[in-house]
Amino acid sequence: MKFASYQHPDGPLRLGVVDGGLIHGCPPGTSLLSLLADPDQLRAAGQQALRDPDEVINPAAVRITAPVPVPPSVRDFLSFKQHVTTMSGGPPDPDWYELPVFYFSNPAAIVGPHDPVPIPPGCTQFDYELEVAAVIGPGGSDLSPQHAEQHIAGYMVMCDFSARDLQAREMRLLLGPAKGKDSATSCGPYLVTPDELEPYRSGTGFTLEMTAQVNGKRYSWGLFDSMYWSFGELIAYASRGTRVVPGDVIGSGTVGSGCIAELARSYGPEAYPWLQPGDEVVLGVQALGWLEHRVVAGPPPRPLRAETTWSQL
Repeated sequence: MKFASYQHPDGPLRLGVVDGGLIHGCPPGTSLLSLLADPDQLRAAGQQALRDPDEVINPAAVRITAPVPVPPSVRDFLSFKQHVTTMSGGPPDPDWYELPVFYFSNPAAIVGPHDPVPIPPGCTQFDYELEVAAVIGPGGSDLSPQHAEQHIAGYMVMCDFSARDLQAREMRLLLGPAKGKDSATSCGPYLVTPDELEPYRSGTGFTLEMTAQVNGKRYSWGLFDSMYWSFGELIAYASRGTRVVPGDVIGSGTVGSGCIAELARSYGPEAYPWLQPGDEVVLGVQALGWLEHRVVAGPPPRPLRAETTWSQL
């Protein structure tokens, strides 16, 4: 099933199931987050919506939000070898093959699949990152990779928008990424349950194409199953010594060629300039759907101290 979270104009958040190009609504007050802990309950709610919907509506008539608009946490990993190799200019550090590293992103910065995305204050090198995300269903701790995969409620397209200049300055100070990744992470358009992807299973993932384009020009292309680390392994590592809980978002990291920073390193910055206000960014994963965003100007930065200019921050 494909679950969609949506809103009528000025209305509350609703949940529905997408079938035949239409949303079949669950009863008002039902949220995806409230169902994720129990796979049977989630499945029953979806079947009920298809059998006896509260409403049937065209997705174009409502605002589609992220499936879980404010998740408990967002962990974004680094699981595609091509991206690591290109960005580092050489083979991965040996520890990369032992530790599926991640950073925590900002749950309050989740945006819907069609929302405008503002450039962060002070950023001059704005970038997208083409990813897949898994959403945790039942929670758990110290999971094995095999058991961890059974805790996946579904998959969705994810874009980690990045302020590359801010990110680089922060990480030179031995922390981060922080504000470089703090402004917008888009997810959606739907949560697709694992059974829908089973026919595509291959290696560490699924044989699904991942693509991105800017202003109609194709920028990125890759395959989901080119991940070095599987989602089961990522979630097992995330749960080590702690818990993953229903609604947690687990990002794959950027697919090979899946961001401007990587493309500019390979082909030059003139061929792949940073995102600017007015740019249209479209990111998609076969069987999962599309994110479509217009980049807009953001607010100017406010100095942290009155005598300090932005260039000194």
